[in-house]
Amino acid sequence: MMIDTHCHISKEEYRNPEEVIKHMENNIMIVSTASPKDIEEVINLCETHKNIYGTIGIHPEFADTYTKEDLKKLEKNLTHPKIVGIGEIGLDYHYTKENKEKQRELFIKQINLANKYKKTIVIHSRDAIEDTYNIIEKHKNKGIKCNMHCFSGSLEMAERFVKLGVTLGIGGVLTFKNEKKLKEIVTKLDIHNFVLETDSPYLTPEPLRGHQNEPQNIKYIAAKISQLKGISYAKTLEITTETAIRQFDLKI
Repeated sequence: MMIDTHCHISKEEYRNPEEVIKHMENNIMIVSTASPKDIEEVINLCETHKNIYGTIGIHPEFADTYTKEDLKKLEKNLTHPKIVGIGEIGLDYHYTKENKEKQRELFIKQINLANKYKKTIVIHSRDAIEDTYNIIEKHKNKGIKCNMHCFSGSLEMAERFVKLGVTLGIGGVLTFKNEKKLKEIVTKLDIHNFVLETDSPYLTPEPLRGHQNEPQNIKYIAAKISQLKGISYAKTLEITTETAIRQFDLKI
């Protein structure tokens, strides 16, 4: 069994979402939100498909526009039995650094919700790795699980997050021919620190780059990890699946 721990499946992204879901009918998907408006759609997917779980959260791109009502809506739905995490949340300084304080404030508010409801934190971090680390170290309660979505930091930062008990989401970037940093991380760190993700419909792995991504392409990421670690494909799936089940408290 494969588990895609981070994907986005919506009518806005796919012409036929049900077809995409059918391709993973014997496997598990954790569908993530970014915007408060996506929450109802993710809840509906969780309720209508046995193999779909969800994480809900407010992405840092909405730090200037989210409302108190958005946070109330988020909190209300965290008690749903198939919502297994809060995310994707975090910091993104790539396009703007002018609202850093607002981003940090929103991030901390949602970490506090994760602490309160004992939900796994799913982190988005872009060009903000040091601030992300410092906030997690300071504000995440002991025992609260945490996953770095689409990890893109250095080996040194990967080691620091792992020491905090954070798992690293490994996606299609690992398969890119010119990618060196992530390949080094996967080669040098213990495989038990990794979970698989596609971030569909984005970051399509080789050999399908140029096409829209979907969760079934997780197999290409697993195959690349197998190659780099020198272990079988089946063993890679076994270990990463066990890690994902543990990290997200999946009731399978």
